[in-house]
Amino acid sequence: MVLPLVVRIERTAPPERTDALEAAALAVLSLLADPGEWAQEVHTWESAGRIRKVVRRARGAEWERVLALPGRTIAHRTAEVRVHPPVPLDDWPKDLARLQVSGTTLVDTVEPGPPGDVVLWENPELEMSAGKAMAQAGHAAQLLWWATPEAERREFDVSARTASVADFKRMAAAGLPVVRDAGFTEIEPGSCTFVADAPGLPRA
Repeated sequence: MVLPLVVRIERTAPPERTDALEAAALAVLSLLADPGEWAQEVHTWESAGRIRKVVRRARGAEWERVLALPGRTIAHRTAEVRVHPPVPLDDWPKDLARLQVSGTTLVDTVEPGPPGDVVLWENPELEMSAGKAMAQAGHAAQLLWWATPEAERREFDVSARTASVADFKRMAAAGLPVVRDAGFTEIEPGSCTFVADAPGLPRA
C-alpha cells in the first residue's frame, strides 16, 4: 500500500518549497487524525509496517481531475496538496497514475520565518527533489504522530526547516523520530532525511 499525495504546481504560480513540505506533512496528519470513510484503508496501510508515500504533481485540467477523486485538500499559504486514501502500489487510480512523479523542483523565493514549536528538520547534506522532500516530511510527521501519546495527539501546526549539519546530527542521535529512507529513489538506503522535534518528546 502507498499513500498518494498530489501537489498543485501551476506554471505561473508555483508554491514555495517550504510551504509545499509543510502542506504535505499537514495532509498526512489530517488523514491520521480523522481518516473518516477511509479508516480501513489507512489501517491496512499502517498495519503493513511501512509508510510509503508518493508525491505527484498536477496543474490545470490535471488538478481538476484530481479534485474529482476521493481525497482531501490542504491549502497552506502558497501550497495546495491533496491526500488520497492509500491504494495498492500496483493499482493507482488512472487519473493519479498518469501524473508526473520525478523531478519536481520548487524553491523558496523568500526566507521562511521563525519555526513554531513542532519542527520537521531536513538533513542539509542530502539533495532531494521537492517531491521527495515532501514525502519525507510526511514520513516525519507520521513518526511524530506515532511517538506522541494517543491522548495528546492532534493535528500539529508543523514547520519544515533545514537544520545545520551539526544540529541535524545532534538531534538524530538524541532519540527523536528520525526518517531513514528505504532507498527506492534518489538517495541511498538508510539515509536519514528528516528529524521531528516537538516539546515533550523523549530524548536519549
